[in-house]
Amino acid sequence: MSNSTLRAWSWIHKWSSLVCTVFMLLLCLTGLPLIYHHEIGHLLGNEIEAPVVSPEQARQRANLDTVIAAGKARYPDKVMMYMSQDAEEPAFWYLTMGAHANDEKFVSLAVDARTGKYVAEPPIEGGGFMSVMFHLHVDLFAGLWGKLFLGFMGMLLVVAIISGVVLYAPFMRKLDFGAVRHGRTARLKWLDLHNLLGIVTLVWALVVGCTGVINTLADVLLKVWQATEIAEMTKPYQGQPTPTVLASMETSVKRAEAAEPGMKVGFVAFPGTPFATPHHYGVYMHGDQALTSRLYKPVLVDATNAQITDRRNLPWYLTALLVSQPLHFGDYGGAGMQFLWALLDVATIIVLGSGLYLWVKRGRAAQKAEKEARRAAGLRAPALVREGDAR
Repeated sequence: MSNSTLRAWSWIHKWSSLVCTVFMLLLCLTGLPLIYHHEIGHLLGNEIEAPVVSPEQARQRANLDTVIAAGKARYPDKVMMYMSQDAEEPAFWYLTMGAHANDEKFVSLAVDARTGKYVAEPPIEGGGFMSVMFHLHVDLFAGLWGKLFLGFMGMLLVVAIISGVVLYAPFMRKLDFGAVRHGRTARLKWLDLHNLLGIVTLVWALVVGCTGVINTLADVLLKVWQATEIAEMTKPYQGQPTPTVLASMETSVKRAEAAEPGMKVGFVAFPGTPFATPHHYGVYMHGDQALTSRLYKPVLVDATNAQITDRRNLPWYLTALLVSQPLHFGDYGGAGMQFLWALLDVATIIVLGSGLYLWVKRGRAAQKAEKEARRAAGLRAPALVREGDAR
């Protein structure tokens, strides 16, 4: 690599790193507790425990219309927005209800999936520790613009990683891989540690950085999907009145399950919500494996007669989004994957922190060298003057 090319890559690495480092440090620090959000939720008492039932009841599944009726009895003045079931918590149906189909001030209820009885209201938006960590990590409390800004910072991180890899080979050509030079300056030791941890966490940082960028585009991608495929699927219903009496949810879900054998219901979107249409239930099916459990296939069911009107795979960009979410937080491989993600997260924090330290030390060293040069020039000036006078 020529000197000019090396300087260009060094400039790219320096400034892409400096611009994004503070925000990447924030994301790594807030992302660490989010890796263990379920476990922390249990410790803080924010997770609902399933009621103890008899072995016979544990094998039963409540009628979904009964489950919805339990929510309606709790909030008779609200409408159903969503109902979902976590693969790790099959004992619950979680109901989301609001004053209208797009109510941002919704309520969430947990209903026993075995008995159809109301259990509790999980804590949602608030000022708790995990809520603050989540919003700092996702949007900096700035909504869509906060997400897009963090997405741009993630792109700079990817540029910094790639440029760092380009610079790593010429930097290490005279050193063994993983060498950390002790006994010299602290700055040199941290430089070696920075390069070592950076190359070790390379693949993980690229995966987390790229998936993080994709996640920041979730709102935009969802709107694109609504304006294209959802609009196409609902053309036959244009001009028709919005249904006031909805078909049986139990019948609708059974027909969706029959149409997609081997798949389970992940969540149901009610008419008027972003994941459905004004005339349909959106029944979202998923597989039962670690990866396929995150890949949804929408089945549109007519909300007036429970007949299936359309079903198709999600477009590639939404599939990429759904795959990126578990990869970003490492929550699809159990405790072992969580520990690995946490370990790599800590290593990345050290890489980012050491990068800032090296930049600050280098700046101070340059200032010190400049002061010494000025002092030396000042000491030489009188001698030069005397020499001129002598002439």
